[in-house]
Amino acid sequence: MYGHKQIRLIDVEEPTLENSPGGDIIFQPELGCLCGSDLLYYEADYPTYPPEIGHSLHELIGTVVDTNGSKFKVGDRVLCVPYKQLGMQERFVVTENQAIYVDDRKPEEQALMAQPLGTVLYALRKLPPIVGWNVAVVGQGPMGQLFNATLRQLGANQIVACDIDESRLKTSPAMGATHTVLVDPNDEDGSIAKVKDALGGELPDLVIEVVGHKEQVLNFCVKMCRPYGTVFFFGVPPEVVPEFNIFDFFWKNLTMYTTVGPDFGLDFPLAMRWISEGRVDVSPICTHHMKLEDIQEAFEVFQGHKDGALKVLLDFPARG
Repeated sequence: MYGHKQIRLIDVEEPTLENSPGGDIIFQPELGCLCGSDLLYYEADYPTYPPEIGHSLHELIGTVVDTNGSKFKVGDRVLCVPYKQLGMQERFVVTENQAIYVDDRKPEEQALMAQPLGTVLYALRKLPPIVGWNVAVVGQGPMGQLFNATLRQLGANQIVACDIDESRLKTSPAMGATHTVLVDPNDEDGSIAKVKDALGGELPDLVIEVVGHKEQVLNFCVKMCRPYGTVFFFGVPPEVVPEFNIFDFFWKNLTMYTTVGPDFGLDFPLAMRWISEGRVDVSPICTHHMKLEDIQEAFEVFQGHKDGALKVLLDFPARG
């Protein structure tokens, strides 16, 4: 990623374990997937997220081709999350602690969703039990859809999916939403009234912001949440949130959570189990499949929501 929305593939040196202190693997990606956090580097206009060689992919399944650790052996199929999202490489060195075994009971396209699902599980583990809560999920990209599915599994009462893109809301019921609301960015009060109507005249107990970036809608979520309720800021934020309405947040006695850095020993293996056992069906969000050589087009499709794109998967050369 060498400029604003510009990507090229270049040659670099083959990685080795020569200077590794131990506990590392050389990982060869074969299947990848784009995530909203990759757009921070693709757009290349966030000072806090400067692109480097290898940016940006971090949802990957592939093969261990070398190791000086004890967790894996050569040939093992693993899901891997590279350091700093530097996964747009044919092979790279990573600690074995940032990889887990792939469960082969589902297609690998679905197994790969254990990475984003694991981040959702980690987030929701921070909350008290949500059985019976009414929840609004603001942002119905892939992560918002995975929140729908997870909230349903954890016993939420009603789940209202909110987005400005009507095409994304078409997937929300299949992923667990009980209601959908098409948000009008120019009429926040009217949009909140629709959420309230869906909940029988009540405001949500929990509002989850899954938009993030410069487009974040934190103030909208604060306005939507009931007094003494909870706002969860899941979307990756810009460096500052301009004009955050601390006045409303304070006087409504709200609680806010944020989240980053899931537990590799718990969240990703649990997500892999959920998917493999069929507790959640992630297939509705696996909408597009392309090749690494078409990475520029893949990012354009993903960012532009073209043809209903949610998750855009990528085949690496090693997959054939």
